[in-house]
Amino acid sequence: MSYTTVTQCGNDHSAWLKSLDFYDEEFDILESRLVEIVNKNNSHDAMAGVEHFQNQFIVQRNNIDELMHSINEHAGKMESGLVDEHNSLHEQFDIFEKIVKELRLEYNLFLVKWM
Repeated sequence: MSYTTVTQCGNDHSAWLKSLDFYDEEFDILESRLVEIVNKNNSHDAMAGVEHFQNQFIVQRNNIDELMHSINEHAGKMESGLVDEHNSLHEQFDIFEKIVKELRLEYNLFLVKWM
């Protein structure tokens, strides 16, 4: 049986929310770089890549909103019986971070090609 303390959950919640804020701000920076691509390259391939990343940023920002909502909702009802829910949130956050890291790598390769 797995046990998680209320303190550990609170620490996790705080860390996750801070990370999600960071990723949201990072998407602002990444989007500004897309503007640079548009200003320098208007080829079909470049525009297809720009559209791809714009869509990915929208999807990931939606994921941020949903995760934040779930984390805040979970924090509001902390009881000892919510360990499974907490572990599920932990897994969702880890998956989100993995996706963002993969997206960042793909985006950086795109920037190298078009900048």
